[in-house]
Amino acid sequence: METIKEYIEKYDTIIIHGHIRPDGDCIGSQYGLYYLIKDNYPNKNVYVTGETSEYVGFIGRPTLVDESLFKDALSICVDCATQDRLSDKRVTLAKEFIKIDHHIPVDDYGTYQYVDITAPACSQILTELYLQYRNEWTLSKEAAQALYVGISTDTGRFKFDSVNSRTFIAAATLLNAGVDLGYIDNQLSVESLDTLKLKGYILSTFKISKNGFAYATLKMEDVEKYGVSYEDAAAQVSTISTIEGCPVWALFLEYSKEEIRVRLRSRGPVINLLAEEYRGGGHAKASGATLIDWSELDGFVEKADQIVKTYKLAR
Repeated sequence: METIKEYIEKYDTIIIHGHIRPDGDCIGSQYGLYYLIKDNYPNKNVYVTGETSEYVGFIGRPTLVDESLFKDALSICVDCATQDRLSDKRVTLAKEFIKIDHHIPVDDYGTYQYVDITAPACSQILTELYLQYRNEWTLSKEAAQALYVGISTDTGRFKFDSVNSRTFIAAATLLNAGVDLGYIDNQLSVESLDTLKLKGYILSTFKISKNGFAYATLKMEDVEKYGVSYEDAAAQVSTISTIEGCPVWALFLEYSKEEIRVRLRSRGPVINLLAEEYRGGGHAKASGATLIDWSELDGFVEKADQIVKTYKLAR
């Protein structure tokens, strides 16, 4: 924490990066850190770069910053395990760049890395950064709301077993700073009619393997038919998350004929090693992977089914 603070104080220009296809924790971390710096170092020039997430667009919308700003800047990369997944890859143009993350480390990129895999969200780490210096720093409502969105979305509204006592301390800190729970819940809970129709399609077509691996597949034509964004489509992995007897589930989403993204989740078995076999990785119970084409689907399902079988036999 002291090193992170030293880097922030060292530079007049700071650019905050996130990962491709950003989720709530990515945007929450980016804007939470943005407001923390601006609130406590108002003379610094701070920018948020990368891709936008419609789901949490009410927190903020990153943009690609001008290349000239990198020359004497510090880039801070949040919530991104590997450098190649950064949405704005120009971090190497910055004078120095650092990494703040909570994923299992597979790429120690940057001048300095702060990785805490015991934190269920990167936004929790940044809240703890504030707590480290709460006698010196202020915490605005804007910073608190961004960080709260990050924590709540990456913990499934505090339901995942990655949640720990520190998570609730962080959440309480943010609530005391003025977080509007009703406003955030309304923003995160409302779904379009098209999304609800897509959810109905998934519930009518998902499959379950012999031992209890639940999975749904969405092709490009399905996404087009229902008129939803890929972000909304990917979020539907939670639609099949509560099936009794299915501790592992996944959504296979076709982005192109050469890329099928897998959102893989678990309520018990460790699944990140399977994700790593298929060009991915992540947390022990929440990972992502990539299939080159649909011919790899059966092999993936077979391996996931075996993981579930082994898990059930051990219980």
